[in-house]
Amino acid sequence: MSDVRHVLVLPDRDAAEEVVEALGERFGIAEQPQLVRDALAGEDDAEDAQWLVVLRDEEERLDPVELDRFAGEWEGWREEP
Repeated sequence: MSDVRHVLVLPDRDAAEEVVEALGERFGIAEQPQLVRDALAGEDDAEDAQWLVVLRDEEERLDPVELDRFAGEWEGWREEP
């Protein structure tokens, strides 16, 4: 069993929450992804925070390119963990 993870970076919490809901519909993900607030260095303002959606993909069935396109629908991207 591998420990493959995908990290989707989203511009705000609303986008991240929408992505979490849509992941199940589009990719059939059963396990709830982890939401993480990622404040930019030196910034305390929540407006300057990005949100990360962390997905475990132990079976390596998710296509990284497709996940990047998917995140792009919310002005986000997939980042290598």
